[in-house]
Amino acid sequence: MPRLPDTGYVPTADELASIEAWFTDYDAAAARRDIERMADLAVFPLNLVSDDSAGSGASAQWDRERFVGTMTQVMGDGSEDISFESVRTPVFLGPAMAVVFTDSTMTADGATQQLRYADVLIKRDGRWAFQTMLQSGWGDNLR
Repeated sequence: MPRLPDTGYVPTADELASIEAWFTDYDAAAARRDIERMADLAVFPLNLVSDDSAGSGASAQWDRERFVGTMTQVMGDGSEDISFESVRTPVFLGPAMAVVFTDSTMTADGATQQLRYADVLIKRDGRWAFQTMLQSGWGDNLR
């Protein structure tokens, strides 16, 4: 495992497990294409950071309605089988804030695609929620 940056905060085993449990819930919702459940696991407005086809950085803030509409379009109607195998590396900045780097293999109808992205999660009222999504290649959709 690569050496993580020293943020000055060392998460407990329970904190690491709580991040893993959050992603298990999110991944299950994504596999079911339960976009409303996915939205329940976010903090709005949601920040999105990417780059576009011209190589320029792009960002946006989405409300719940835009998230649900866009993710419904991106994830399709459920007619194809989708699964994810992911390796996640959480970097805790404190007990209520983490940046989680993900290397994922998405399989859709037998075709695989490698994904690398990061999410910023915050804990509110004892529950994690994602607040920022970072992934290359989506910037044209953020304008």
